[in-house]
Amino acid sequence: MDIGGLLTAVQTLNGDDAFRPRLNHEQWRVLSQYLSRHEMRAGELLIRQGDSDRAMYLLEQGSLQVYATGAPPGTRIAILRPGAVVGELSLFVDGTRGANVETMTPCIVWVLRGPRIEELAQRVPALALEVLRAAGAVMAVRMRATMTRQMPMA
Repeated sequence: MDIGGLLTAVQTLNGDDAFRPRLNHEQWRVLSQYLSRHEMRAGELLIRQGDSDRAMYLLEQGSLQVYATGAPPGTRIAILRPGAVVGELSLFVDGTRGANVETMTPCIVWVLRGPRIEELAQRVPALALEVLRAAGAVMAVRMRATMTRQMPMA
């Protein structure tokens, strides 16, 4: 599978919560064997709040909006650009999704499902560890930002 577009998107995304695995081109090629590529139309739901699944998504092309059901209309948690990851928490814990993720434009997303990361961990543990480290770093930055927004200002 050609992951050139994904690799470019991940490497060029600037942001505190950017997914930054320390992988060389060959390691990305190996990782691509554990990912599945999906093309989506604008307005499709990628993640449904309350669902249980174990999958992290990497956005190659397009934009996604993250919002919670029950929030005031038009309230977005985030807008994600190419190179972003979403759903990273599900690689670490079993549970339900905390928000909806919808395509705003046509998108290309790559999916890393829980069973596939487990298979990767069996076959290439160092690669799986690096992917999980980078996903954990994204999760930590996002959680810290959420906590900061909820802290009362003195």
